Amino acid sequence: MSDEQSIRPFLASLEKEGTLLRVPKEVDPVFEISAFLSAADAGPALLFEKIKGGSALRVAGNLLNSRTRIAAALGITPADIVPRIHEAIRSPMKPVQVASGRVQDVVVTENPLAALPVPRFFEREARHYITAGVILARDPHSGRGNASFARFAVHDGRTAMVGIAPNHHLALFSRRAADAGEALQVVVAIGAHPAIQLAACLYLGVGDDELECAGSLLGAPVRMVPARTVNLLAPADAEIVLEGEIDARQPLEEGFVSEYHGMYENYGPGFRTTFSALTHARDAIYQAIEPGYHREHVYLGALPIAASLRSAIAAVVPNVRDVAVTEAGAGRTDIVVQIEAPRAGQARRAMFAAFAAVSLVKRVTAVDADIDPWDPVAVDWARVNRMKLERDLLLLPHAGTDRSEPMEDGGLVTKAGFDATAKPGDRVEGIDRALPTQAQREAARTWLINSLPAEKRGWLK
Repeated sequence: MSDEQSIRPFLASLEKEGTLLRVPKEVDPVFEISAFLSAADAGPALLFEKIKGGSALRVAGNLLNSRTRIAAALGITPADIVPRIHEAIRSPMKPVQVASGRVQDVVVTENPLAALPVPRFFEREARHYITAGVILARDPHSGRGNASFARFAVHDGRTAMVGIAPNHHLALFSRRAADAGEALQVVVAIGAHPAIQLAACLYLGVGDDELECAGSLLGAPVRMVPARTVNLLAPADAEIVLEGEIDARQPLEEGFVSEYHGMYENYGPGFRTTFSALTHARDAIYQAIEPGYHREHVYLGALPIAASLRSAIAAVVPNVRDVAVTEAGAGRTDIVVQIEAPRAGQARRAMFAAFAAVSLVKRVTAVDADIDPWDPVAVDWARVNRMKLERDLLLLPHAGTDRSEPMEDGGLVTKAGFDATAKPGDRVEGIDRALPTQAQREAARTWLINSLPAEKRGWLK
């Protein structure tokens, strides 16, 4: 049976290139898996081969912890990620239903959560959390599909609490179902292809199905099989699928939960989720994403958000070239907009478009085309050397934001824009960089590339 839309081919490629580390020792899902993932945050992917507690499943994590890894998963270069996602948003590809898939090799209906090696990540969190589950649901009003991420806090072998921000589409659909006196049916795919995981993080409109964007990223429709206990389709090549329903009429308290900014939040109750079945591939691998302020969590959010923002900004600033969502902002709150030959006023238009498109964004820096927006030192250089603060700093007090913003007060926070683009007349000497000739630079770089082993070329510019 095919596994081309699972994480298996990507894991195999990581192992081949030496960036996957197998952990043969027995590890405890209570804090120890999390400790390993935290320690390896900027390093290798990990495959835990023996889990304490009796689960027969292995656990993989730290897979997509950089732009380089995500690009490799998509078969492109890091510079092509945002344009490729942008293209996928504009050219969706509908999923295709197939008769069978590896994800249903094994079917469990008795206490489906009990078979999973779900980690407990952080000290002040009270529960074990499913963190890498792509949640598929349908809008009760339109019947259109939706894919998204949310964490499930496990309560027992069948029940979990799902924590969803109130403005997310999954929360909206759950409330719509509750208004009709029903629960919302869902399937939760774990270990799907990275393209499916990235698509699930997109900021699209209600009615736009992220799985269609995933198909475009894959270059082939997502293969789907009918679920066993709910009236939905499930990704045929995923490692694991949970089937169940979210009931917004039944609140469950959560307590402290880690958030993307690296601290705890206390959001109050979430929605009760009851699972009716677990299906999985033979020898399935359970995927765990280290939540909070860790690189995999950061970049899974940052790159889809960057692509969504590029689309929104391009509508009013057509000469936008790239958008970066920074690690400092945990892949959510801080962005850099690169503009080709910006005209007067375009930097501020880009700022307002970004604030309007994604409410979490609270800092926007506009830079010229000669500044790599993904290079934090280059961006800071532009802020220091191309800004007059009295002219180029924009402050927006009392702007709306999400509940997860660490400094929000009553849903409001001050947002800032930095116009770090060069302005005519600021320097009579001009803004040209002091460099050797381009031909000589390229010749020197070529010689160094040919003279150095591949693993030692990372410092080359």
